Amino acid sequence: MNPILLIDDDQALSELLCEYLNAEGFTVEAAFTGSDGLNMATDKPYQLIILDVMLPNMNGIEVLKRMRQANIQTPILMLTAKGDDLDRILGLELGADDYVPKPCNPRELLARINAILRRSQTLVDRQDGPLIIDPRRIEASYKTTPLKLTGAEFKTLESLHQRQGNIVTKEVLCQEALGRPLTRYDRSIDVHVSNLRKKLIEAGASSDIIINQRGSGYLLKPE
Repeated sequence: MNPILLIDDDQALSELLCEYLNAEGFTVEAAFTGSDGLNMATDKPYQLIILDVMLPNMNGIEVLKRMRQANIQTPILMLTAKGDDLDRILGLELGADDYVPKPCNPRELLARINAILRRSQTLVDRQDGPLIIDPRRIEASYKTTPLKLTGAEFKTLESLHQRQGNIVTKEVLCQEALGRPLTRYDRSIDVHVSNLRKKLIEAGASSDIIINQRGSGYLLKPE
């Protein structure tokens, strides 16, 4: 099993999290600068990346952006300052899978990690019209065009596709895609759906392929 990469300049916190996660059966490698973390993520595969926003020489948002530009599709869990909605939303828009506010409880971090990793469990392939979903590889395509999706975007699409033509509430999407309950003022699902819609449209889907039923949820339009 590939290790987890932790990118955080707080060495004391990194040691604490490494010790805790190692005790839970994970192997964790640490980087203390954004550039070192980016190089490590480029050089070898990781099961998951934990990425702090506030980093020296290259902040976490820039690291995330460069990883996704380099087609590194490893799930990324952001560590953000408590109450900093801008960093959270920007991180999700750039392809982060989820976030945990700092200071974080190691047990909450572990729960988020396990929720993200559960998304990669294999199921059967599904095809409906031009949309093809392959849960084994965590891949999807539209009219033969591969969709470059994050883990959270893939699970959001999968949840919508399973109920195609029906409204899926944000509560259900949050639980199935992020592995946690929806909380007040949480816009994570809105951002993931927005990114997903853009990628589907770029692949040739109609602009209303995902319909926002205000106050209810989202609907994947049958084609």
